[in-house]
Amino acid sequence: MAKYLVIVESPAKVKTIKKFLGPNYEVTASNGHVRDMPKSQLGFDAANNYEPKYITIRGKGDILAKLRREVKKAEKIYLATDPDREGEAISWHLLKALKLEDKKVYRITFNEITKNAIKDSLKNAREIDMDLVDAQQARRMLDRMVGYRISPLLWSKVKRGLSAGRVQSVALRIICDREEEINAFIPEEYWTLAATFAIPGERKPLVAKYYGTRNTKVTIGSEAELQTILKDLADATYRIGEVKKGERIKKAPLPFTTSTLQQEASKVLNFSTQKTMSVAQQLYEGIDIKEVGTVGVITYLRTDSTRVSEEAAQIAEEYIRKNYGDDYAAGSDNEKKSNKKIQDAHEAIRPTEITRTPIELKESLSRDQFRLYQLIWKRFVASRMNPAKYETTSIRIDAVNGASSDGSAHRFTVAASRVIFDGFRSVYVEDEEKEENITLARKVDTDTELKWQEFDHKQHFTQPSPHYTEASLVKALEELGIGRPSTYAPTITTILARRYVTKENKNLYVTELGEVVNRMMVDAFPTIVDVNFTANLEALLDGVEEGSVNWKTVVSNFYPDLDEAVQIAEKELAEVQIADEVSDQVCELCGRQMVIKYGPHGRFLACPGFPECRNTAPFLEKIGVPCPKCGKDIVARKTKKGRRYFGCIDNPDCDFMVWQKPSKETCPECGSVLLEKGNKLVCVSESCGYVKPKQ
Repeated sequence: MAKYLVIVESPAKVKTIKKFLGPNYEVTASNGHVRDMPKSQLGFDAANNYEPKYITIRGKGDILAKLRREVKKAEKIYLATDPDREGEAISWHLLKALKLEDKKVYRITFNEITKNAIKDSLKNAREIDMDLVDAQQARRMLDRMVGYRISPLLWSKVKRGLSAGRVQSVALRIICDREEEINAFIPEEYWTLAATFAIPGERKPLVAKYYGTRNTKVTIGSEAELQTILKDLADATYRIGEVKKGERIKKAPLPFTTSTLQQEASKVLNFSTQKTMSVAQQLYEGIDIKEVGTVGVITYLRTDSTRVSEEAAQIAEEYIRKNYGDDYAAGSDNEKKSNKKIQDAHEAIRPTEITRTPIELKESLSRDQFRLYQLIWKRFVASRMNPAKYETTSIRIDAVNGASSDGSAHRFTVAASRVIFDGFRSVYVEDEEKEENITLARKVDTDTELKWQEFDHKQHFTQPSPHYTEASLVKALEELGIGRPSTYAPTITTILARRYVTKENKNLYVTELGEVVNRMMVDAFPTIVDVNFTANLEALLDGVEEGSVNWKTVVSNFYPDLDEAVQIAEKELAEVQIADEVSDQVCELCGRQMVIKYGPHGRFLACPGFPECRNTAPFLEKIGVPCPKCGKDIVARKTKKGRRYFGCIDNPDCDFMVWQKPSKETCPECGSVLLEKGNKLVCVSESCGYVKPKQ
């Protein structure tokens, strides 16, 4: 009979860990949390020092009964839940639910599911860390306060089924702010000028970009400015004024954290944050490898640390020296030195054994598992390698004897580089670093003759900040200190599921529903959606984890202000409640004037005679502007995923559509439609570029 009981979170780990520990150990799973605050109520008593109320989660009774039977048979109990705040809290809840206070109970953690890691964790068993538990309790209660107090307001104001969240509402605001910035952006015209030169004896010409004058970099802002420059250069000859040689290095990337793994997997593999975490969880919990058995192939996946254990670093150095050569092994710590607060409880995400190459594991992995493991493996190996080295060449080409009084003032430049030592790039190249380097066909110096061949000039317009993608939103949340590694994926999943945001070609767009919810949150609860406030709250939770801040102080300082804001919002929102807006469309079934209602996908038309008449129709909001193609009404529409645009009511017979709202005015220069962008009207034709203030 087994003497010792090990309780883990996931059933997927049971078989693997049991194999490592042998017959004296029984391993079983709690299937995550076993206790939580009740769903039907707020779950804490504000009058009793914010004491939380916990109950057994519905459906977990049988699991707890089985655990109690196992506990009775065991001499020692090891709580082996995940090595983070959430895992620590689950262990504490198990301690309470199973009434283990009088038993020999130990907390063990491991960063990877390998035999050595499991054995070492037993040697380093400890008590439950109540600071970690309290940090999780504080976060859970803060999230519960926001969700349970504000969500009912959204139900009454917009529709049932919506939700507010302490982190999700801030994420939504960040996306909305970017959308407003894009909509208000006014493109500015600029031109680029390049000159092509022939070098005697060389087939490949030299292409240089216009820099400006001898002392000043110049941006060509209009075609008129371009023509002035070309006129000056009409009779110019060209000479190489200076050639500078240099060397630069590019440091190896750091090993993955949760955030950087989600970002790179999105860019390289086109994985959503949710998919990345799901596949990484499978790699962490264990893969059945031929002739080896089930073993975890990566370390714990929820981390914001780039630290690597001394043992792993040493093994990686030996592997690199053996397989790539001594020149490639960094032989020193590549960790990022930062003052930023991180939860440095565990290492960066890395392979549990560097010798398990992706190719060797390919037959044991699914396609998605293989692609993600390969990304993690390459990134870790690269992180322990020396920088890449480049030889750089900078060439200054001056125009002389031009038509202007000072023709030599005009300057063109060429920057070229070539790899002289590939270093970490022999294993891993980041997605944005894959552009080709400009190389010179031959050695160029100040004596090299140049023969001008042609100019190439192009018109451009400045572009607004890009729409957020899942990857860039995760990066923004991390940089702003919003949320923690475990929250990024569920936050994005929630705002997509609620249809506050839609995703098209990786880009995230705010839906009409999202705009309504965000506007309400900003107006009624500005503190909740304030980025700095939320980041400071995260810092306080870190203080709880460190033991320097009392968790009940955090929640007791937060709740009264929230409660007051909710009461004010309930009163004000009640005062602005209005009846359904009556449309100009008549119900074709009963003759009543149809009204505008909100649904899961935005507004729609419904017969006010419901339930006797259940007729509904799409709501097409006329904006009072005629279509420039056919003269019929332009209406506000939405894509299938909920993104708002403006198009002709006669679609598909008329294909006019734009993303910004058209105005009633037309462009005085080209006759095209003027679009509303912030406080300006902008011509729909970028080649025209007409802009005027909005009246």
